[in-house]
Amino acid sequence: MTDLREVRARTVAGDDSERQHAMPPGHRPGLRHLVEILLEDLDAAHAHDPAARTRLEVALAYPGVHALWAHRLSHRLWHAGLRLPARLLSQLTRLLTGIEIHPGAVIGRRLFIDHGMGVVIGQTAVIGDDCLLFHGSTLGGRSMTRGKRHPTLGDRVMVGAGAKVLGPITLGDDAQVGANAVVVKDVPAGAVAVGVPAQVRFPHTPPGQRERHEDPALLIEYMI
Repeated sequence: MTDLREVRARTVAGDDSERQHAMPPGHRPGLRHLVEILLEDLDAAHAHDPAARTRLEVALAYPGVHALWAHRLSHRLWHAGLRLPARLLSQLTRLLTGIEIHPGAVIGRRLFIDHGMGVVIGQTAVIGDDCLLFHGSTLGGRSMTRGKRHPTLGDRVMVGAGAKVLGPITLGDDAQVGANAVVVKDVPAGAVAVGVPAQVRFPHTPPGQRERHEDPALLIEYMI
């Protein structure tokens, strides 16, 4: 499980050069471990997308996987102090996939970006393990000040298509954000945020029994 408090503290503390040197929990230096993480990303995409037929198809044709793999590399370059190459790689990836992930963002294991076009993940964003982002979603900021200005997502968080999660807020484990919601306040673990501005609801179904891939904005029980 991702220790969000530790990662968030590391992204807030220190000067600008230290702030972005946090490595995701569970990640270790070395090519062999990087390959292990990349294979996990491939398996996560294959498992989550019912349209995926083979892992080879996912590896060759899924821009969300390509963007995530490029970020794994650019983040390590950023961590090693090679910031210009890291930024150039991230911008090339944006051009090729339509997905923009700042190399300073801290991303956990087995993230799946579905379709991916228009996804933006800011520099100080922190994403836990086993999360799901749909196309058009944004993990952005609300100010131009330095320091922690992007969201922190716990484990197994789902962000629906077109949703905007803005500012240094925290979405707890198993939180869900409906399509086109605008979230500017913390969302507790297991809760659902829908609407503009987003309203927090606590569904009757426990997170472990809830369908993670169904957009909560479509479920009337969350709206009443």
